[in-house]
Amino acid sequence: MSLPPPIPHEEAQARLLAMAAPLGSERVPTDAAAGRYLAEPLLARRTQPPADLSAMDGYAVRADELSGPWQVVGESAAGHPFGRALAPGEAIRISTGALMPPGEAAVLLQENAEREGDALSLTGDDAATPRHIRRKGLDFAQGKALLDAGTRLTPAAVALALAGGHGALDVGRLPRIAVLDSGDELAADPEAVEPHQIPASNGAMLAAMCKGLVSGIDRLGPVPDTMEAMRAALAQAGEADVLVTSGGASVGDHDLVRPALEEWGAEIAFWRIAMKPGKPLLIARKGAQFVVGLPGNPVSSMVTAYLFLLPLLRRLAGAAQPLPRAITLPTRDALPATGGRAEFVRARMGDGGVTLLGQQDSSALRALAASEALIARPAHADEAMAGDMVPVYLLSGGGWT
Repeated sequence: MSLPPPIPHEEAQARLLAMAAPLGSERVPTDAAAGRYLAEPLLARRTQPPADLSAMDGYAVRADELSGPWQVVGESAAGHPFGRALAPGEAIRISTGALMPPGEAAVLLQENAEREGDALSLTGDDAATPRHIRRKGLDFAQGKALLDAGTRLTPAAVALALAGGHGALDVGRLPRIAVLDSGDELAADPEAVEPHQIPASNGAMLAAMCKGLVSGIDRLGPVPDTMEAMRAALAQAGEADVLVTSGGASVGDHDLVRPALEEWGAEIAFWRIAMKPGKPLLIARKGAQFVVGLPGNPVSSMVTAYLFLLPLLRRLAGAAQPLPRAITLPTRDALPATGGRAEFVRARMGDGGVTLLGQQDSSALRALAASEALIARPAHADEAMAGDMVPVYLLSGGGWT
């Protein structure tokens, strides 16, 4: 069998994302939209703050009477405005966030005021000042663009949308996925494993990685290494926007994913990536349905899902920037030169940098569970010394920093 040459992982990512387009939109309540992606630009429907507000506790006075003395004639509390302009010599008690009285005004800080009954005077040299006023529209004005289409709605972005007057938002539709484990060596029950078997764990790991990016997950398998079993499993995946397979994508006698997909009617877009771990990654299409064929070794499966599957799901869900974002940190260990493949090295965070995990075998789940980051080493990179700055992908949150 003639094998295609591996392609660089950046090229493979670009090709995959170029194949994908958002699945459309749906309208959801704003307070249920966290983690989704805006389908349309978000414009403010109101002004924030809607009027001048006090930024401090103290007293509101006229802007032309900054040194007093004054007579206290009322109060403005948050949600309970005073309601009229101040006459000469008047002051009102005011709370943080409360509306300033109409007209030009200033705020005398509480610690700079002395009050006896309703008589108010200045203590010290710090006179009342308009600097302690949050002006109308300080945050945003009605009609102002708040968020771009494709923006991920973080908790703060949800708060911004609500403050902008939006009780519901148009967000990208989440894809539905099917996750298929395959291999004769896989045992469905981790408490009933024969000596020639291992527990099926990749499907659960991949499903957990995808939560929040999908509308539903169909679990298929473990599927035995026979064409009949693969045909039956693929027949159950027809409703999924993305079929994810784990294992069987390589070139061994029992690796049946590729021939089964071709028989099923899927067209292989590309296969084999110049990266370590994860070389056997396969991408295919059957009509509008995507197939992401991940390697069976758990580390390879997780790394390729992180770099390919999650970005695909983000793009389908409407993300403007679906790829994980690298940060730069110092390595606490020397890193050897790389060969013709990019390498993604499991590491832990600490002491302001990243520390290499000793076990880097692609089957080592214990080290994978201890990993907090991937050190990205490009192909043909020189040796890195301890203290050198290196690109790092944080595993928490799928690299969405």
